[in-house]
Amino acid sequence: MGSGPSSDARERHTPKVVLVTGASRFFGGSVASRLAATPGVTRVIAVDTMTPSREQRRRMGDAEFVRADIRNPLIRKVVEAAGIDTVVHATVLSRPPSGGGRAAMKDLNVLATMQLLAVCQKAPSVRRVVVRSSSAVYGCSAKDPAKFTEEMSARTPPSGWFARDMIDIEALVRGMARRRPDISASILRFAPIVGPRLAGRGVQYLRSPITPTVLGREARLQLLHEEDAVAVLVHAALRASGGTVNVAGDGALAMSQAIRRAGRIVVPVPLFLFRTAGRTLMGPVMRGFSGEQPDYFHFGCGLDTTRMRTELGFTPRWTSVQAFDDLIAGAALRPVFDPAWIDAAENKLLGLIGAGTGAHTWHT
Repeated sequence: MGSGPSSDARERHTPKVVLVTGASRFFGGSVASRLAATPGVTRVIAVDTMTPSREQRRRMGDAEFVRADIRNPLIRKVVEAAGIDTVVHATVLSRPPSGGGRAAMKDLNVLATMQLLAVCQKAPSVRRVVVRSSSAVYGCSAKDPAKFTEEMSARTPPSGWFARDMIDIEALVRGMARRRPDISASILRFAPIVGPRLAGRGVQYLRSPITPTVLGREARLQLLHEEDAVAVLVHAALRASGGTVNVAGDGALAMSQAIRRAGRIVVPVPLFLFRTAGRTLMGPVMRGFSGEQPDYFHFGCGLDTTRMRTELGFTPRWTSVQAFDDLIAGAALRPVFDPAWIDAAENKLLGLIGAGTGAHTWHT
């Protein structure tokens, strides 16, 4: 993202004073807590417009909370007074806030990031910026490759609000990096994040015992566990040298496989019915989806994570399947049937097929 100091020079920057956004939310509070407990980091300032709950504040440990709005130019005083050298922008909204529409969502996502990055650009003490983004920037379509690398762009321009906000935010980060090449500016494109703490949001599609899928298409899901999402933000704050990085767990699982693992009944329906009758079948669950989610269920999105391992030096602890299983365990869904029955039936079927095709040679 521009010329300037070598990546080795930027990587050698050791954070001392860190600013983390979104203190009252899971990611911001968790990142602030872990950075505050990291040797060498002398001070962590976590900011938000909302005051964290007593329990959230306790989890933040030695991190300091400052009630501040990053959309307000006064955030510059916080950065300059504390001598902030590293900024982690951990909070984004995937849907409009309660009582707000598109304008409110864009204000909290894009305009807030614009103001924060403007402050970082003007503050000579800032040397590293880490911004959370999403694989939503790649969109979801039938033209997609098996896996997107960071150099690729959406084959069909995303129409959803969240994806467009992430595209705008990434452009702002690249612009700041060009004007301040001495800053290591990192964009982390997260696969869909799941886990027990986010179960109320992530498992909504599986609340209904009968779960519709799109007929004729088997979406492949690549996921990221919430704990790995926190860990990679901390990792990047401590040592990232800049650039755009896909972040996802190893492997993938098919949509029908995910539904069966949750103990639900798969009902394939044509896409036009998925978008219409599916909303009736699943009630408020489907009506609560954003415009992007049905497309994800139709096509999925695969990410190439080579750069995550080789350049960022991060390896997720949870695979996509393990992350999904932990989501289901945390959601405490009551299965319609025991998923082990399906696994046993599939294994038996594969064994019968293998026996008829000389499968014994597979083990040689």
